[in-house]
Amino acid sequence: MLKRVLIAIPIVLVGWIAILALVMRLGGEATAAFVPLPPSDFITALPDGIAITGRSAISLTLRSETENLPSQLYEAGAWLVLPAGLEACIPRFLRQDV
Repeated sequence: MLKRVLIAIPIVLVGWIAILALVMRLGGEATAAFVPLPPSDFITALPDGIAITGRSAISLTLRSETENLPSQLYEAGAWLVLPAGLEACIPRFLRQDV
């Protein structure tokens, strides 16, 4: 039983992240986004109108009122864009608030 649970947990986690990313990509109406492990030149590639609302060593939380935020972030170099329901939803010890 424990073996099945240990196998199921990563599968559920990957499936959950994939669904979030798909909804974010197809929805296009999000005003806030979470980008894990952004490329080193990601911030400089961001278009005008996108604000960084949270930052950590491993992620960025961004907000924009412009249309199609997820597409803009992918074009700037993000490899994964997830919805950000809470700004900077990373534990405080890992983030540097902007």
